[in-house]
Amino acid sequence: MMGSREHTVSAIRRNDNSIEYFYVARKANPKLKKLKKIPFIRGIIALIESAANGSQHLNFASARYGVNPGEEETEEKEEGSKLEVWLGVAAIGILSFIFGKFIFTLIPVFLAQLFHTWLPGKTAQILLESGFKLILLLGYIYFVSLTPLIKRVFQYHGSEHKVINCFENGLPLTVENVQAQSRLHYRCGSSFMLFTVIVGMFIYFLVPTDPFWLRIVDRILLIPVVLGVAFEVLQATNACRNIPVLRFLGYPGLWLQLLTTKEPKDDQVEVAIASFNKLLEIEKDPTKIPEQKEMQGA
Repeated sequence: MMGSREHTVSAIRRNDNSIEYFYVARKANPKLKKLKKIPFIRGIIALIESAANGSQHLNFASARYGVNPGEEETEEKEEGSKLEVWLGVAAIGILSFIFGKFIFTLIPVFLAQLFHTWLPGKTAQILLESGFKLILLLGYIYFVSLTPLIKRVFQYHGSEHKVINCFENGLPLTVENVQAQSRLHYRCGSSFMLFTVIVGMFIYFLVPTDPFWLRIVDRILLIPVVLGVAFEVLQATNACRNIPVLRFLGYPGLWLQLLTTKEPKDDQVEVAIASFNKLLEIEKDPTKIPEQKEMQGA
């Protein structure tokens, strides 16, 4: 999946080796557009939009996975029902993100509390909590990456980064050129996940850890604060990536991408190149938007 300010495009390889495209426009809501200009708030808006948008692309890919071209259902659907499907998919994506954030935020709190008798101090508790959160995050990513399906997803993730790096380095988008690039990129959302752990640790020092019920309430209320600040940190590290003295600030996020990306195969790189080229084509001429047949048979 490749995206710009106004367009997002996914490319998938079908069973007959053809490449099919899926397009979603980034619709500009006037109210959200104003909020996206406000630091710390814009990150939360961007995350919600990404969750909603990404879930649509994933749903399209999963609906096409393993289905032979021409075998999709051809039953026509009313526009209203299509809208309901899209809204449902977007809502599931957003709710899944929120639920996941609650899980990864609160479980470490309870784990740290188990050691309260031996390590009762505020500093010790916050460090323990952050340590458990990091272990939980890294462990989850590592174990899901062992499954064949997620490994394949991470290979495509690596191919996306390689294509973007190749383009930003001014090289022709050939499989050979793309494969020579790094699979890591400063703007990746994987880096954001790690920054939420680091940023959260520092923010938690500003609020009490006792009594325990207040600590739980604080963690829940601070979720949007942590997300907003972490997004700004991600933006700052990206802005500093070409400054020798400061580029190391983004290294922790890049290290996490060693887990969330895998080296892609040549045929996967071809799909990533096709997606990026289609995005460039649409950017130059919006009439090139691919005709949609999505969600049929989903």
